Amino acid sequence: MNSTFQDRYERMSELLAPSMAKDHPNLPVVKEEGCYYYGEDGTKYLDFTSGIAVANTGHRHPKVVEAIKNSVDQLMHGPSGVIMYDSILHLAERLQQKLPTGLDCFFFANSGTEAVEGGLKLAKHVTQRPYAISFTGCFHGRSLGALGVSTSKSKYRKFLQPNGLTYQLPFADVEGCLSGEDIGTYCAQQLEKEAERLFDHQVTPEEVACMIVEPVLGEGGYIIPPAAWLEKVREICDRHGILLIFDEVQTGFGRTGEWFAAQKFGVTPDIMAIAKGIASGMPLSATVASKELMSQWPMGSHGTTFGGNPIACSAALATLDVMEEENLISNANQMGEYALERLEEIKSRHRVIGEVRGVGLMIGIEIIDAGTGAPDGDGMMEILNGSLQRGVLFYLCGKHQEVIRMIPPLVVSKEQIDEGLRVFEEAVTAFEEMKYSSLV
Repeated sequence: MNSTFQDRYERMSELLAPSMAKDHPNLPVVKEEGCYYYGEDGTKYLDFTSGIAVANTGHRHPKVVEAIKNSVDQLMHGPSGVIMYDSILHLAERLQQKLPTGLDCFFFANSGTEAVEGGLKLAKHVTQRPYAISFTGCFHGRSLGALGVSTSKSKYRKFLQPNGLTYQLPFADVEGCLSGEDIGTYCAQQLEKEAERLFDHQVTPEEVACMIVEPVLGEGGYIIPPAAWLEKVREICDRHGILLIFDEVQTGFGRTGEWFAAQKFGVTPDIMAIAKGIASGMPLSATVASKELMSQWPMGSHGTTFGGNPIACSAALATLDVMEEENLISNANQMGEYALERLEEIKSRHRVIGEVRGVGLMIGIEIIDAGTGAPDGDGMMEILNGSLQRGVLFYLCGKHQEVIRMIPPLVVSKEQIDEGLRVFEEAVTAFEEMKYSSLV
């Protein structure tokens, strides 16, 4: 069959499962470079998604590409343990220097979901306790174990309720704090009350192996908790011998303006799941813990065929080099602050923009109904599509899909931020004129 890309694109629904093919916006592209995608029709798109927080060093960074090519000349596959190779060992050594003290032993896998699964299994094996606690609104993946602790949207769990081995606590109630009240104190006190209620009525803390949390809510809406709330999570875990897992799949590798959000908030977990930005687009992840914990997880209790692939590990080493040499964490802080300032200016001119929130280059823009102030998922999609038609790709999140994610590569420049937000405001203006002009 001598078909073209366009022919196959039009047959996408026949070739791919709906769960793979029905995302937004299914943009047909033929090339990526830096902060840009290039469409099949020749259109150039400024990418403010980073491949969903993956391409922190930009798409196809030359040093990463070179590392991949060099690795292919030597090794393509290596089931670690059957053979051993330097890139996986060197990467572990380098990552020890970037992670919080004590997180120094690694099990490499291929995806964020696998890293989460590893963390849950490690916690249960070490503590010999059956239950896990997660936080409402968090997303940890779609495999059955990870799905069991994911509550960002009920549709992800429909007909798939994994087991009865998880309980939920509310994520930080940042909207419930009254004016004049310290938000950190309020959120910490609310968590203490909710934890006491859970332990009194549903499960004893002695049965709980771990608590797992996204230090910044990702798919659930880019909600940023106060540090005091995460400190309270840590305190409750310590009080009851519960292991704390940070899901840093999306927040890691400079996204929040530090190597990891644990450092941003000053709270160190017992176990961490890392992925996405680790290898600039190559499939790689890791479950990270102390050597003390990992030594209690014997051979055979967990395993992988492809995890820690030598090509992916080489790409990860080059990624770390680029982040250091180009000061990408500093750039994430500077460009993130600049983008938030610009967005506050834009918000002051538009009734449909609700809260703008962000840390580093992890920014959420809430779209609301101008009349009621309620979340407006339909309006968000109009603005998302309007931005795309003008050449800028954003992504979505939030309980009602009312939040626009702005997560550009960490190499993004001030000029690119300006260009992207100019287009965003044009799309907002066009939407307001369409929906509200008759009400003016």
